[in-house]
Amino acid sequence: MFVFLLILVLFAAAAGVLGAVLKFTLVLVLALVLSIVLLVWIGAWYAKRRFRAFQRDVETRMDQQRRRREAYDVGPQAGARGLPDGR
Repeated sequence: MFVFLLILVLFAAAAGVLGAVLKFTLVLVLALVLSIVLLVWIGAWYAKRRFRAFQRDVETRMDQQRRRREAYDVGPQAGARGLPDGR
């Protein structure tokens, strides 16, 4: 593969278009690198967003469970026992 690329560069140099070939190659490489960096950045942002949503959901469920454990029973049975306010 390296030999093939070297032959192409030699042909480009012989034809006098080596500068154009190198510029075109540079544009392709930079576009590829930029695309990869952008995809990684978007993926990290999305993963962080989903993790924070999951974390909020877990905290909400834990808070609800804690409230249920600490809640006072104010249903119809509580009136039969007699509450301090006379109900």
